[in-house]
Amino acid sequence: MTKSILVINGPNLNLLGTREPEIYGAETLDDIKDKMTEKAEGLDLSIDFRQSNVEGEIVNWIQEARENHDAIIINAGALTHTSVAIMDALLAVDTPTIEVHLSNIFKREEFRHHSYISGAAIGMITGFGAIGYLMAIDAAKNMLK
Repeated sequence: MTKSILVINGPNLNLLGTREPEIYGAETLDDIKDKMTEKAEGLDLSIDFRQSNVEGEIVNWIQEARENHDAIIINAGALTHTSVAIMDALLAVDTPTIEVHLSNIFKREEFRHHSYISGAAIGMITGFGAIGYLMAIDAAKNMLK
C-alpha cells in the first residue's frame, strides 16, 4: 500500500520565486510541488501538498494527518519561530515529522534560530533551498520502512 505524506507550507511561501529570491531562490511553490510529486511517485509514495497563511488552518491539517497520512513534511515559515500551537498539534498527533527550511535559519537573524517545530520533529533539513524538500522525501521513505 502506498504511504501518504502531508506536505505543509506556512505563511508567505506562496510568494516563492518573487519574494527575496536571493534568500529563498527562484523556484515557485508549484515548481517544488511538481518535483516532490515526481520524486514521491518514483518511491511509491503519495504527496498531499498544501500551503496556508493561517495558523489555525495548519493546526487543523496536522490534526487530520493522524487519520490520513503516514508522515508530515513541514516548512512552517515564520510560524516556526512563534507557534506553540503548531508544535502542540504535531506532538498530539504523533505522526513522524520532518522540518524543512529553504534558508539556513541559523545563519539568519537571531530570532530565527529558535524553532518550536523542532521539538516535535524527527529532524530538520535547513539551508539547501528547494532541494531540501526532496531530501525530506528520501528521509520520510527511510523513516516509513
